[in-house]
Amino acid sequence: MGEALFLVIENKHPLKLEVASHRTHKGFDLLSFKGFDSINEVEGFKGCYLKISENQLTELEEGAYYYHEIINCDVFLNTGEQLGVVKEILSPGANDVWVINRKKGKDILIPYIDDVVKEIDVDAKKVIINPIEGLLE
Repeated sequence: MGEALFLVIENKHPLKLEVASHRTHKGFDLLSFKGFDSINEVEGFKGCYLKISENQLTELEEGAYYYHEIINCDVFLNTGEQLGVVKEILSPGANDVWVINRKKGKDILIPYIDDVVKEIDVDAKKVIINPIEGLLE
């Protein structure tokens, strides 16, 4: 315990929190924070994000990425045509879904699966996809 996390509240500076306890219950991580002794004191944190500092990141296995490495990557079709930029990552179920902001037209939802995402270069901020039928419609 004692790890520092940062609570990100929209339009405010991040609030530094220190973890007092952690346990898993029914598939959820339950945390308590030093200085917050009641659930009523943290109720306002609902919907906010908890973040860590970059030096707290751990090595990921090959082919795994942190969201911040993928967001803002340019997305190209396997033909070389630029499709747009990853603006958000959704985690609705079995696989992540990347929201691609196109220069013209509506956003596109790209499933993060091997059949679609062919190459990722986080250093160059570039992703190459092979769209399956109906994906770009």
